[in-house]
Amino acid sequence: MAAARKPRSMRQKYGEELRIRRVAADLTQEEVSEVVVCSPTLISHYEAGRRLPSPDDAQRLDRALGADGFFARWLKDLDSKYAEHFAAAAELEQQAKEIRQYGASLVPGLLQTEAYARAVFRAHTPNHEARDLDDSVVMRMERAHLLEGPSGPVAWVLLDETVLRRNVGGPRVMADQLGKIADMAEAGRLRLHVLTFETGAHALVEGMLYLMSFDDAAPVAYAEGLRTGRLMDDPAMVSECQAAYSLALGDALSHKDSLALIRAVAKEYERAEQ
Repeated sequence: MAAARKPRSMRQKYGEELRIRRVAADLTQEEVSEVVVCSPTLISHYEAGRRLPSPDDAQRLDRALGADGFFARWLKDLDSKYAEHFAAAAELEQQAKEIRQYGASLVPGLLQTEAYARAVFRAHTPNHEARDLDDSVVMRMERAHLLEGPSGPVAWVLLDETVLRRNVGGPRVMADQLGKIADMAEAGRLRLHVLTFETGAHALVEGMLYLMSFDDAAPVAYAEGLRTGRLMDDPAMVSECQAAYSLALGDALSHKDSLALIRAVAKEYERAEQ
């Protein structure tokens, strides 16, 4: 008996309709990309349901395909629950076969415990509503399910030692957070490396980086700052980001030594709590 086919998401249906109308108009992805003013790779991501166009790009798609506002109207029903600057990256990580993350000052979101995530959200959300804070934590924990089980992507994490030493939420929270990362590394769910203070300057010292690769699409890179983020799919820029990650990785501790350091720092937090 054939396996049941996984239902398509609304984003996948949106992308499929885009592909159908493009083919019916006898246009290539390259020709549509010229009208939208983007790369053909981005059109490919739209058609595969990996990404959603911006409102402006949806209007340009309508013009390119003579769709009379169809894609712009449908887009309004597909608003992401994530911040606008991160929404596309959140969609792509669900389909990635490999994820490589660099944490400059905080544990990357996919690896955070509930208590650590709550402390992070509380710190940058003044006068927060308790319900909104709860919703943010729940969404982050839902993302973390991506790394559970053997079917998840291959995951690498490169952490600056600052991440280990910054006391977010108190000693108990930090001990549990570092313990979670170490447990994942020991279980084979995570390839772990730490850039120690002794390393000094390194190729990623200026900020966080998130790399994703896929089975049937070109890789992408995502960099984030305060209330802003940038998803890059230009091959040359992605290649530069990958090279920077590789350079920094070469300066980091081995997986074994990184795991030992994280366990040791977790013990320090445990003793501080007593």
